[in-house]
Amino acid sequence: MKVQVQKLHTLRGHRDSVYALQPSSKDDKFFSAAGDGMVVLWDQQTPEDGTLIAKLPNSVYSLHFHKPSDILIAGQNYEGIHLLDWKNKKEIGSLKLTGAAIFDIQSYGCYLFVATGEGIVFKIDYNGLMVKNQLQSSEKSARTLAINETRGEIAVGYSDHYIRIFDLDDMTLKREWLAHKNSVFTLKYSADGTLLYSGSRDARINVWDATSEYEHIEEVAAHLYAINHLEFSPDGKHFVTCSMDRSVKIWQTGKVKLLKVIDKARHAGHGTSVNRVLWSSFQDQLLSASDDRTISIWDIKIQNQSL
Repeated sequence: MKVQVQKLHTLRGHRDSVYALQPSSKDDKFFSAAGDGMVVLWDQQTPEDGTLIAKLPNSVYSLHFHKPSDILIAGQNYEGIHLLDWKNKKEIGSLKLTGAAIFDIQSYGCYLFVATGEGIVFKIDYNGLMVKNQLQSSEKSARTLAINETRGEIAVGYSDHYIRIFDLDDMTLKREWLAHKNSVFTLKYSADGTLLYSGSRDARINVWDATSEYEHIEEVAAHLYAINHLEFSPDGKHFVTCSMDRSVKIWQTGKVKLLKVIDKARHAGHGTSVNRVLWSSFQDQLLSASDDRTISIWDIKIQNQSL
C-alpha cells in the first residue's frame, strides 16, 4: 500500500498552542480553538484567512460540533461550556461546570457529555442546559470520551491509566481495567462499534474487543512520546495518530500497520507537539494542529499496490 503526502497549507493566526479541531455542517469548513481562547472558522477552499467566531477569556482545550442543532460547543478551562451560533458569531448559552480544565465534549441524542480535569464526567440535557448526572470514578483527570451508540455505552479514558465503560442511559459503571502505563489521552470506537482504540501518554496504541468484554487484542509501540489524539479516516479503513514527538502517523485499521510518518524532516511538518488531528471529508484532506500555533492541511493519497 502506497501513501503519498503533500503539504497544501499552513494556517496561522492563533497566538498560542492549538488544541482543538472540529468539523462543521459544511464539508469544506472546520473549527479550531487554542490556548489564546480564540475559536476560529476556516474554509479549506480559501484557507488563508480564518474567521473569529468567539474570544473566550481562558484556554479552550475542547470543541464539539453538535450536528442536530448546528451549534458549536466550546469547553473553556476553569469555567464551563459555551454554545456558539457560529453562523452569527454569537453565544447563545453557557453553563458553569468546573474550576478545572475541560478535556473533551461528546454528544448523544439530546445529551452532552463533558470530561474534566477533576475526574468528573457530566451528563447534560442539551435543550434545558442542565446537569442530569455526574459521576466521579477517579480523582485523576477524565481526559477523553468515546460513544458507542450500538452498544449504548460511553468509554472514558483517565489519567489514572484506566478505561471505564459506563451505560449511556443511567451512567452506571459496566467495566473498568488498567489499560495503559500512563494517562489515556484518546479513545475511538471503530465505525461498527466492535473495537475500541486507545492512545496514551505511554506512546502506545491498544485495541480492545468491545463485543468480548473488552478483551485486549493488540498493542503497538506507536510513537516516541505521548499520543495526543487518534482519528479515523472518513471511510474507516485507516486512522491517524499525532504525538508529542512532533509527528503524525497514518495507520491501517484491522491488524494495525504503520503506513506513513509525517514529520518536519520529511514533509515540513510541525516543529513541536502535535495536539490534534482531523481527517476531513473534503477531498480527504488531513488537518493537524500543534503547539507551534499553526494548523497544517495535508493532501493524502492512499493506493493499493498490486503484486
